[in-house]
Amino acid sequence: MIRIGIDLGGTKIAGIALAADGRAAAGRRIATPREDYDGTVRAVAGLVAALEADAGERGTVGVGMPGAISPATGLVKNANSTWLIGKPLHVDLERALGRSVRLANDANCFTLSEACDGAAAGAAVVFGVIVGTGTGGGLAVRQQIITGPNAIAGEWGHNPLPWPDPEELPGEACYCGRSGCIETFLSGPGLARDHERNTGARLGSEQIAALAEAGDGQAEATLRRYERRMARALASIINVLDPDVIVLGGGLSKLSRLYANVPAQWAAWVFSDRVDTRLVAPRHGDASGVRGAAWLWPAPEAI
Repeated sequence: MIRIGIDLGGTKIAGIALAADGRAAAGRRIATPREDYDGTVRAVAGLVAALEADAGERGTVGVGMPGAISPATGLVKNANSTWLIGKPLHVDLERALGRSVRLANDANCFTLSEACDGAAAGAAVVFGVIVGTGTGGGLAVRQQIITGPNAIAGEWGHNPLPWPDPEELPGEACYCGRSGCIETFLSGPGLARDHERNTGARLGSEQIAALAEAGDGQAEATLRRYERRMARALASIINVLDPDVIVLGGGLSKLSRLYANVPAQWAAWVFSDRVDTRLVAPRHGDASGVRGAAWLWPAPEAI
């Protein structure tokens, strides 16, 4: 039996079918039906059917999703794909697929993948970070995901930006109902808004990075502000969890300069005489989330 992983993102839904040996037997990607809950459920079911047809066999299904399933209500909470909030996604997916489905936060799936055989393989404590459309996090201890009684372990993006500079206060409004959340600063849209506020230019994160690489002073200043903010935000994680490794994922993880520039600054806010935590790029790149979703089920022979 294969293991199917689905990464339910805000703009795309990725799927993979893993053979018993961990090899990818099939893979597909489709657009997310934004603002359409029923369409999203149908899209996931259709993607699973297509992957099984490609692989030639039926599989278990794990889904990485934004937000979490509330232990109190069984409904989706804390999702930046807001059309999922308050919906019985777990129940509806199982009904649509006609089988049991395991769901986990997408950042947890990313972290699980990188902790098992990725950039943090062999580390005891791993914190996984997603910096893309939103800002999420996951925690793995000895290759086991920690979710917590409230299903929010790792949700650093909705803490306030620590040690704020005066110009960062009070911070912009976040979809969660508060202001000044880390997500509003460190997500891709947050980076773009910061650049626009300071330059008047409406550019995406990749364009800003390209301009900085070409020597544009305004783009360089934007990335330096971003790096200082990430250093403070991750320093607060190190102070609480003291992880061996922090792995970055999401679109902004492709900014190679982060892996040198952020650790060079975070010691100023870490409560230690030395910081041995490593900040690393993901080994599996964009495939980490979907691979981790597949691994929510044990190996086929153990099922």
